[in-house]
Amino acid sequence: MTTYETPSCAYCPDTVRACRSGESDARGPGYCPSKTDAEGIVTAEDYFRDPFEARVAQVSAVVESEGYCKWTRVEEICQFAKRMGFRKVGIATCISFVDLSRVLSAIFESHGLEVASVACKNGGVPKEEIGLKDEEKIRPGNFEAICNPLSQAELLNRAGCELNVIVGLCVGHDSLFIRHSEGLVTTLVAKDRVLAHNPVGALQLADTYYSRVWGPDKPAKLPKLPAEGRKGG
Repeated sequence: MTTYETPSCAYCPDTVRACRSGESDARGPGYCPSKTDAEGIVTAEDYFRDPFEARVAQVSAVVESEGYCKWTRVEEICQFAKRMGFRKVGIATCISFVDLSRVLSAIFESHGLEVASVACKNGGVPKEEIGLKDEEKIRPGNFEAICNPLSQAELLNRAGCELNVIVGLCVGHDSLFIRHSEGLVTTLVAKDRVLAHNPVGALQLADTYYSRVWGPDKPAKLPKLPAEGRKGG
């Protein structure tokens, strides 16, 4: 349940969004981070405590600006990697996306980048070895290899990848990969087998075709907190 005790930006009315104009203190609702946890807001000064993080922040902002509504995400990743001065890029791919990852690898190489790529099923570790029962497999009675994101991270770390790109890893497997990757991580493809890998479609159609996404406590109407909250708003 949303409260006025924690940041709740998801409920900020589209007529407010005060942080965009630098007016959080004056116009931010009571559940705005500027009101609920001002000490937790990182300032520009904090980025400069680490020169690498400052560089990432700067380059990201420039790529956003120059490519705004012009560059595809593939182009943005290429530009980001090149402007950061990265030499080697890794691709952590779902095995079902290997053909597309081949295209992506060639695109990166065409921009002068070195590429290493690792599919999720590398090692061919049986699912039984991580404690799954046969009936918990996708196809019981058959051999099924685990997705191996820890191995993907280790192999790309050993290859010296400075930026790793996720292509279609499963929910949770992507989390483990990100946790163990030594290089920066960005996502090109978020897997959604039902929606042609466009997971935002479930949100756009949550009240029609994909109403099943709601839990048992679905509100009668999507809740909207008032712009003025009980705390400092």
